Amino acid sequence: MDATAAADLADLDAIGQAALAASGELSALELLDAAITRTEAARGLNAVITDLFERGREQAAALDQSGTLRSGALGPLAGVPFLLKDLGASLAGAREAMGSRALRNHVATHTAWIVERYLTAGLVVFGKTNTPEWGNHCTTEPSLFGRTANPWSPDTTPGGSSGGSAAAVAAGVVPAASGGDGTGSIRVPAACCGLVGLKPRRARTSFAPSGHLLEGLAVEHALTRTVRDSAALLDAVTGGALGDPYNALLPAQPFLTALGQPPLPQRILIATESPFPAPPTDPRVVAAVESAGRTLESLGHRVEPGAPGFDADSVATAIAVLHNVSNVQLYNVAKAHLGRDPREDEFEASSWVMMQEGFSTTGVDYADAIDTLHTQTRQFVAGMSAHDVLLVPTLLAPPPPYGVLDQPRGTTRAFFDVEFAHTGWTTMANVTGWAAISLPLAVTADGLPLGVQLMAPDEAVLLQLAAQLEQAMPWVGRRPPGWLGSLSS
Repeated sequence: MDATAAADLADLDAIGQAALAASGELSALELLDAAITRTEAARGLNAVITDLFERGREQAAALDQSGTLRSGALGPLAGVPFLLKDLGASLAGAREAMGSRALRNHVATHTAWIVERYLTAGLVVFGKTNTPEWGNHCTTEPSLFGRTANPWSPDTTPGGSSGGSAAAVAAGVVPAASGGDGTGSIRVPAACCGLVGLKPRRARTSFAPSGHLLEGLAVEHALTRTVRDSAALLDAVTGGALGDPYNALLPAQPFLTALGQPPLPQRILIATESPFPAPPTDPRVVAAVESAGRTLESLGHRVEPGAPGFDADSVATAIAVLHNVSNVQLYNVAKAHLGRDPREDEFEASSWVMMQEGFSTTGVDYADAIDTLHTQTRQFVAGMSAHDVLLVPTLLAPPPPYGVLDQPRGTTRAFFDVEFAHTGWTTMANVTGWAAISLPLAVTADGLPLGVQLMAPDEAVLLQLAAQLEQAMPWVGRRPPGWLGSLSS
């Protein structure tokens, strides 16, 4: 397929591309070849760091030969080219460096449960995307693979830790790519790259065959350009694996079906300032959040100013403790892989700080951190008892430049103080286990996207509200300067 035809296909979302395969107008292999053409054109983004082209071609050819695409048996995403984040989405036999120099030659020995669900849905996996080491940073500029460029501005971070996936989707390489979110790692890159980024509620998906990450703070999903793609992908991975430590009730109906129904009038609480110590929110972000509030009010929802209270200082300390211990796990993974103790120069400087603090963290420290997060969750939820949804910024200012969100600060707590001064509310969705979605509802005068975030206990109402906003404040037609990899390499 020539470059022009491949670029034309990029305008379609995942469901739109799958419809071509289902109708027989294009084969899965043709869709994949077009995505590979776009991947090659977008090398300057440094979004895809592991090519799995032949693996993808074999899968696409098998789908075409089986006849299942025409039957519709696999659902609305079958035949669509798809990229996996190189963290939390293991594919047996594929390199899995997780952004770490210590793991540069590590190969996954198992396929993650969520990837199995993607494959069962007929998504064609053909590559892996860049991510910071161990997902520690809300920017994607690991020393192992280098910076991923933001298609909207080459001097601006694409966010993290799902920044490679976000850049690939924003540039039109693929309509959707996988991501994971521990303190905002889906929603931050969505805001930086002008995308839809849904963090599902806790236990909506499974980390099997692994245990769980960050005591339930982390969850996996995807970056998309349309709300319906996010809903369809969530349908594909909804459920749990035997023995999961948490369980979520299955939805009453598929999330994609729910999009066809308007939500009941919602009681929405709106806050524009950060709950953590931070400079005043950028006026452009305030305007974007307030505009979304007015739009929701015009759609029949009740919008009131206010914010749930909690002890932000205690939350920040607890988050730091959990990340310290998590990074000791990274150290141990590297040690098992290398067959020796890894060296300091094989990790990012900020990761090394977390590891050193993690080695001295006691069991009591860890237990207290978990208890703190549960206590603050109850306080947060009590503050939302008279409301259904929280409307807040995703980032407190436009996307920052590189070299801000990955630097060591002397202590892990100081590192997170800097992160939270940029992200504000994002981590509270992880702490509480609530669902949260970032929507690209505005752009700055100089063309940078701004994300607006909605939080609620469950995804269905968020997706319904997002669908309403997608119609009332459309963003799908916006294209970054780096569309289809036109950024110079």
